[in-house]
Amino acid sequence: MKRITLFASGSGTNVENIYNHFKDNPDIIIDSVYTNNPNAFVIERCKNLGINCFVFNRDNFYNSQELLNKLNSSEIDLIVLAGFLWLIPNYLIDSYPNKIINIHPALLPKYGGKGMYGMNVHKAVKEHNEPKSGVTIHFVNNEYDKGDIIEQHEVDLLPTDSAEDIANKIHKLEYEFFPKAIAKVLELKN
Repeated sequence: MKRITLFASGSGTNVENIYNHFKDNPDIIIDSVYTNNPNAFVIERCKNLGINCFVFNRDNFYNSQELLNKLNSSEIDLIVLAGFLWLIPNYLIDSYPNKIINIHPALLPKYGGKGMYGMNVHKAVKEHNEPKSGVTIHFVNNEYDKGDIIEQHEVDLLPTDSAEDIANKIHKLEYEFFPKAIAKVLELKN
């Protein structure tokens, strides 16, 4: 049995999608969700789904071993960043080498790095009149969006697509491919 924890900063749509994908799989458990945003809607989603949700602050995350101790006591096999916006500290990367993955809403290496998330990415893609965009699922290292790529999935864009249209196309890719990539990474860990 594999245990996953998810990190999220926002509404938690990817958290819910991942939960729904694995809820009937006895080999994979969504152990918990961690959020750095005490006002994030993901907290309410977790209550509705019956998932333990923990809120932490910047000091807990960067200057304490509290989070690591919780993860270790739960025997977590994989940490999944599902809309989590902070840079992962070295102590977590060192404790979970190639066991932290993220999804980025663009085809890296384009449109990655600090501040490149959500609508910031889609607006940049639109401004550069890109013919394609997509999602990149990658391992996490100590730089934003620089970890080894696991897989990418792309979608064609129309010149008439707004940033919101691009976001909708990207969300469809996230919902379809992120849970499958998680399962693939967990199989690689066997």
